[in-house]
Amino acid sequence: MTKPVLLTVDDDPGVSRAVARDLRRRYGEAHRVVRASSGQEALDALKELKLRGDPVAAMLADYRMPEMNGIEFLEQAMDLFPRARRALLTAYADTDAAIQAINLVDVDHYLLKPWDPPEEKLYPVVDALIETWRSAGETVVEEIKIVGHRWSAPTFAAREFLARNAVPYRYYTIDEPEGQRLLNAAAADPADIPVVITTEGQALLSPTDAEIAGAVGLTVNPATDFYDLIVVGGGPAGLGSAVYGASEGLRTVLVERQAAGGQAGQSSRIENYLGFPDGVSGAQLTDRARRQAIKFGAEMLAARDVTALEVRGSARTVRFGDGSSIAAHAVILATGVSYRNLGAPGIAELAGRGVFYGSATTEAPECAGRDVYVVGGANSAGQAAVFFSRHARTVTLLVRGDSLRASMSHYLIQQLEGIDNIAVRTGTSVGAAMGADHLEQLRLDHADGSDTVDTSHLFIFIGAAPRTEWLDGVVQRDERGFVWTGPDLLVDGRRPAGWTLDRDPFYLESSVPGVFVAGDVRAQSVKRVASAVGEGAMAVTLVHRYLEER
Repeated sequence: MTKPVLLTVDDDPGVSRAVARDLRRRYGEAHRVVRASSGQEALDALKELKLRGDPVAAMLADYRMPEMNGIEFLEQAMDLFPRARRALLTAYADTDAAIQAINLVDVDHYLLKPWDPPEEKLYPVVDALIETWRSAGETVVEEIKIVGHRWSAPTFAAREFLARNAVPYRYYTIDEPEGQRLLNAAAADPADIPVVITTEGQALLSPTDAEIAGAVGLTVNPATDFYDLIVVGGGPAGLGSAVYGASEGLRTVLVERQAAGGQAGQSSRIENYLGFPDGVSGAQLTDRARRQAIKFGAEMLAARDVTALEVRGSARTVRFGDGSSIAAHAVILATGVSYRNLGAPGIAELAGRGVFYGSATTEAPECAGRDVYVVGGANSAGQAAVFFSRHARTVTLLVRGDSLRASMSHYLIQQLEGIDNIAVRTGTSVGAAMGADHLEQLRLDHADGSDTVDTSHLFIFIGAAPRTEWLDGVVQRDERGFVWTGPDLLVDGRRPAGWTLDRDPFYLESSVPGVFVAGDVRAQSVKRVASAVGEGAMAVTLVHRYLEER
């Protein structure tokens, strides 16, 4: 097999030789090291590798080079090898400029020169690059195929499900010859879309998420019917619970309705998470946490919709939409929140056909050269605006309030102000969405009246709905559906109705003993990724205290 390539580019001959020498010393047996003295020379080398079909695992580019700097090179290199991992070499004096420039390119790491000793400063970074590249897989994506229509909401849902679960696929529309050939081979017609064709040649017509998950190798069925701990929800809080629960010896299963990561997993870049000075995408953070949980022995169930929580003696039973169930000594509810529905006329009818909730990163290529609108004033909306600005002609952020400062982090506001093709319209809301088979226009309402704009893409990031109706009558919730825990359950010193233990509820414990709550779904919680992960870990500690009482 062809060895994967490690490419290094630096215009300083001494530095170029040194980094190539250090890379060959550690990775030469399993990788081929290619070095170039300029961005253009490196691009020429990449084009040759592409034509030969050679894989490229990682690229290390010097930031300060004449004619084409490292950021400019990596922008063009990504078009040739989008899965190759990327690192920037920079001098200490250029660190601030390099970090700001990194916002333009999805760079995994930056390295300060000199990197001596390489065992401490170079090799750990390159090890991480190679590991990430291997986990993503340099496989040809023709294996799993989706046939659908550009403006089909079910097609969008299937593509988004696979993308968020890091399952590579090749997409064909019914308008292109290959798409028609695949439909014919599957004995399907346009009414059956989406058609998902597995690596074994099985054709799924209009499949559910659960059917897709089972066909592409995701785990959907539990290994047993009883566990020490069930974690409901695969966002940061749930993943934190799964990692700490499994690593501390609890038989742990995590149940996720769609894909691990929750809202955070859809963030194009999280820049204020501890330990990632250059930022990290929600997908990268989620993937690392998921693999970490699996390494410690946690089970991860995908595409399982939890519909009920039942208390049966000392057991806590979670029931699924298909009628099956699993039970455990303890449960952690980490279901997070969903974006609130935008109630303007036309929005519901055009959902998945130009109107999208969340980032919908699979739509990014379709935004090229278009005018895109984003609704919302919090960090998730700002991150999406930055992401889509790299693809769209213009991005307009629609904010109902009179300022972003009350709802968005300062660093992100500054970043938005520095991007030329992003505009922020405050005091503006969507009054209606119009279009035939897909979104074509929006009516924008504001203090001076309203105006109509042409657009094909609207991304919505408003509010936080906990979607906890399935817990009605089981645990106490506030008027919006968020779950009360700990001291908030005590009224005039009295414990919640039905409480059976001779102690007050633990800090993250619900009104049902042994049922704990972590992350955004908890009433009065701090809506941040870091706090959600912390609550997930803390909940496991309280689970241990609860189990010791038994």
